[in-house]
Amino acid sequence: MGAAGQGLSEDEVRGIREALAAGRKPKVVFTAAAGQIAGQLGQVVGLTDPAESDEFVVVRFGRDELPFSPTDVAVAPRGAGRRPVESKPEPVEPAVVEPEFVLDRVPQQRGDEVPRREEQSRGEEPRVVAVESKVEAKPARRAVKAAKPKGPAGLTVTLAYAEGEWTVAAQQGGKVLAKPYVLKPAEALRMVALVDVPGVHEAVEQILAAERSEAERQAEKLRAELAEIEARLAELREAG
Repeated sequence: MGAAGQGLSEDEVRGIREALAAGRKPKVVFTAAAGQIAGQLGQVVGLTDPAESDEFVVVRFGRDELPFSPTDVAVAPRGAGRRPVESKPEPVEPAVVEPEFVLDRVPQQRGDEVPRREEQSRGEEPRVVAVESKVEAKPARRAVKAAKPKGPAGLTVTLAYAEGEWTVAAQQGGKVLAKPYVLKPAEALRMVALVDVPGVHEAVEQILAAERSEAERQAEKLRAELAEIEARLAELREAG
């Protein structure tokens, strides 16, 4: 079983795929890579093609089913709940104060002892008053914050120059949208014109100027070689 901070291993992904084929939905726990929902539980409901996206583990979390990468989840420990449940506070029994027995006494005044003795002499019991108070405690409510679904993976478009060729490529997350393919210099210049950075424009102009100079040099060399070949051909014709 993978550690909660390490995500799923290849063997665990293989085991989850077999469990899904058997009709089960394995439980997983979100790792620290998943962000604010780390430590919560979910259920794997499907596995998409890893070649299309690195977020191919589809997890049911609450009412949502969202894709995650293997680093975002780990196999849940045995005995874990089916899904994250907000703990409810234990009900608090109302605190009941035991009745307090108070003797109903005549206020202190002159001659106080006389009625008390007369009351006792007649065999009457002192009156008893029961005072009861109840205290009820209401359970505290805890706010439940809904998990924020992950946004789409970032998109990267790369324009590059190497060995006399301009190329462009595109990638979203771990998925390659377009492999590097060759552009014409004019197309590369139009793409760079969209970037309002003077340093980039200067670098592109220097590259184009160097390519133009090299092309002119090669053309001059080829013209000279062609002139030599034509002169040689003319000599051969005169000799014939």
